[in-house]
Amino acid sequence: MSSTRDGISLDHHDWHSPSYVDEWIARDVTRDEDRRLRLRQMLAGAPYAADNEITVLDVGGGYGVVTEEVLGVFPRASVTLQDYSQPMLDQARQRLAAHSERVKYAVGDLRDPKWPEVVGGSFDLAVSAIAIHNLRDLGQIAACYRAVAGILKPAGVFLDYDLFELIGGLDAQMQAIREAGFVAVDCLWQEGRLAIICAGQPARSS
Repeated sequence: MSSTRDGISLDHHDWHSPSYVDEWIARDVTRDEDRRLRLRQMLAGAPYAADNEITVLDVGGGYGVVTEEVLGVFPRASVTLQDYSQPMLDQARQRLAAHSERVKYAVGDLRDPKWPEVVGGSFDLAVSAIAIHNLRDLGQIAACYRAVAGILKPAGVFLDYDLFELIGGLDAQMQAIREAGFVAVDCLWQEGRLAIICAGQPARSS
């Protein structure tokens, strides 16, 4: 699932139209410089060495910018890029063609309780950027956080860069993430409506 920074609802976009997605991406890339700075700041919160062979889930990864940054920071990572839009994933596949051996693609709607079955698991790290707020419904957002928690490995980490002020505020979203099963939920950065959250999980008993 993808979004613009003005927080327009998912329902106002035609993510299943290749021509619409092409036009949207052409506008979105104009924000690349600032966004990539924030993505790198987000990924700096991951507690892994650059050469670790980690497994990563990109939630609502769109046309692959977040995954591209993940692979830049962790060149030995394997990433599953999930999105609601097949045209977005088609664009991501082209963008990330040089990394085809390290990237898998999964079409899944975060509003569907079965979306975790599509992406598989489990993962060392889950990342998301300007995506989950599009669910709008706080119950569905909480369910998404729980799903992410459920497909992480013990002691896995969730990094989320989003427009939290559009969905109840930063404090409310941090609390929802804690209630989903995460601990050590911290805000790494905040500016206006935007923030970066880092959430870890305790080791689970076998």
